[in-house]
Amino acid sequence: MTKWHVGIVGAGKIGVMIAALLKESGDYTITIFDQNEDALKALKDVERVRIDVSDEDALTAALENVNAVLSAAPFFLTPVIARAAKRSDTHYLDLTEDVSSTNLVMDLAKDASSTFAPQCGLAPGFVSIAAHDLARKFDKLENLTLRVGALPRYPTNRLKYNLTWSTEGLINEYCNPCLAIVDGTLTEVAPLEGLETFSLEGVDYEAFNTSGGLGSLHETLRGKVNSLKYLSIRYPGHREIISLLLQDLGLKNRRDLLKEVMETALPTTKQDVVVVFITASGMIDGRLEERSYLNEINAGQIAGTHWSAIQITTAAGICATLDMIREGRLAKSGFIKQEDIPLEAFLANRFGALYLGHRSIQDNGEPKLLAAE
Repeated sequence: MTKWHVGIVGAGKIGVMIAALLKESGDYTITIFDQNEDALKALKDVERVRIDVSDEDALTAALENVNAVLSAAPFFLTPVIARAAKRSDTHYLDLTEDVSSTNLVMDLAKDASSTFAPQCGLAPGFVSIAAHDLARKFDKLENLTLRVGALPRYPTNRLKYNLTWSTEGLINEYCNPCLAIVDGTLTEVAPLEGLETFSLEGVDYEAFNTSGGLGSLHETLRGKVNSLKYLSIRYPGHREIISLLLQDLGLKNRRDLLKEVMETALPTTKQDVVVVFITASGMIDGRLEERSYLNEINAGQIAGTHWSAIQITTAAGICATLDMIREGRLAKSGFIKQEDIPLEAFLANRFGALYLGHRSIQDNGEPKLLAAE
């Protein structure tokens, strides 16, 4: 099969991980686009192009000889990158959790000759694939709850949290309205509400409403489920402090200041764990049943480099989707919903197999090990 030339927009933590996975596979050549010269200089063994990503004409020209473009850029650049992809007849994939950006991508895909696959990360992304697989096991689905958390393995501060991904994306999740299905009706619910507490394998957690994690699942299951919601998992006590900052101190109206405070006060960590916990209830063979899906993915090493769990899970999602498009297992034109991807097929993919915890991408057909730490 012919190698694909892939453009990655964004030389940050996730963009670098995507490039590493694709390059290690041997089936892709990579060009990374960014306007940050220092970030580009830090990269090795890949083609680097400094470009103002907000310049749609310049980006369109840069994508003319690219088979697919993967956006690991901030959500507010999604419209520009997606339009440039369409103009250059390039397959488009992104990681955004922003609802309005995804709606724009969906509109662009309607008459496109290339594929548009947004929300290909962890949440939205893999969680939609796993949740839809669980939902399909029911004759009549009543309740479906998706819970995801990227957490430090060794929390030490009062928030019991470290920054593991985009601060802007995190603030969006905590501040924007959340889509949900309540009593069979699609509605918006308030972020930070809907608090739950639970334990998994001896560890206590809390979970609460956050924005964006459902992806397009609310449309797919509309009219088919009584209750559908997405919650972020944190350690107990996190929500109370965040509520104080956002609501009592009014920082939800000063997001730039909140970003500065968080990036100054909260260290990053590569010692993290991603927890995916999904529960569903409904009728199976005339009986009311509840079934669950639980997955924990740790930070670890791939090809001699240590990567955080959020890097691994996010990059694995978009790389697996790209790989299946290239192989003809997914449509090569139009819009792709994540939940249209069968869970079994996703996990069988060399990149999707990272979610299994110990298998990594293949090089010349030989499996490698992902060493959990």
